[in-house]
Amino acid sequence: MDRYIPYGVYWSTPYARWQGALAHLHSIEFAAHVTKAELARRGLPASIFDYGVLGTTVPQFRSLQGFNWLIALAGNPDIAGPTIHQACATSARILKMADQEIGNSAASCALVIAADRTSNGPHVYYPNPEGPGAKGRAEDWVQDNFQDDPWAKCAMVNTAENVARKYQIPTSRQHDVVLRRYQQYAEACAGDHAFHKRYMTLPFAVPDAKYGKTRVTLDGDEGIHNTTEEGLARLKPVLEGGTVTYGGQTHPADGSTAVVVATREKAREISRNPDIEIRIAGFGQARVEKAHMPMAPVPTSKRALADAGISIKDVAAVKSHNPFAVNDLVFAHETGYDVMAMNNYGCSLVWGHPQGPTGLRAIVELIEELAMRGGGYGLFHGCAAGDSGMAAVVEVSDKKRS
Repeated sequence: MDRYIPYGVYWSTPYARWQGALAHLHSIEFAAHVTKAELARRGLPASIFDYGVLGTTVPQFRSLQGFNWLIALAGNPDIAGPTIHQACATSARILKMADQEIGNSAASCALVIAADRTSNGPHVYYPNPEGPGAKGRAEDWVQDNFQDDPWAKCAMVNTAENVARKYQIPTSRQHDVVLRRYQQYAEACAGDHAFHKRYMTLPFAVPDAKYGKTRVTLDGDEGIHNTTEEGLARLKPVLEGGTVTYGGQTHPADGSTAVVVATREKAREISRNPDIEIRIAGFGQARVEKAHMPMAPVPTSKRALADAGISIKDVAAVKSHNPFAVNDLVFAHETGYDVMAMNNYGCSLVWGHPQGPTGLRAIVELIEELAMRGGGYGLFHGCAAGDSGMAAVVEVSDKKRS
């Protein structure tokens, strides 16, 4: 059974740089709040779902209940589903889980939702009765894990430097890609954020923590800095003797994104434009050598394309989760895809990385780009902690334009 995403039945909050406008909100409660509003905007009840899955990577107060808490808050206390954490591959993983559930006829309409808040990350204490004086261990969940992969024994930026060295990618080439990514994002902001408004409610009212009043209104993503060739040229590499600058990598962020996956019949029923069909065509997962994380999207993408029965030449649009500009350059080198043609209308290098939701927003933007093109295959790929990655292929078709 083929699985479909009903056109227009997906949404995203703006993303806010960490410690910004969304830092005070519990990510699960906030995602439920947004879900209720977006379903109401589409005239859909929460009862349409008979399955769902939540992707989240940063624990928060009483988040053990995960999806079951979220969907009850959103208006459907009668269904259950898992809560998944696969680092930066979480979005592709939860999409695949819904794809499998629908494909196995175990459900007909699933809510796939990801939510994270890297701001105010938890400080975790782990008791150790056998430690010296029963002293336990502690970590800052977000920052310590950015800085230390327990297997590779290095920070995330070290993996980018390892790959830059392997492929001989200088800072100047990375900055060329960065400038292009900001140009592409500017196109999404044009016409009063016309592209973003295809899937995002703008202006966006940010509630207070009690959801009683509007605390601030966002016109779009928050915390994106003006980026110029001259400004990038003044930046020094993060690591001594390295090539990756702060301009050549993404920033932590807060936000949530959701996609609905359904049978073909159900997708047509709730679609905002039944003439546009979005079929989930394939997935891939891979892991590369230790401490070389930005290489993972290459084998990941090849497996997803093989699963979909197509080649890179059949792909009309590519979106990546690119925590480093190095990611896109390696992908282009290994596949022959034009690095400057990837990531039209934006990517995580620019709008930030709230971890769990990042890939799902990229997939939503990929769908909208393909719809604007009149259809075609789209590839999303991204790397993840542990030198791994996942990729997804979608096919968009438009009856009126075919």
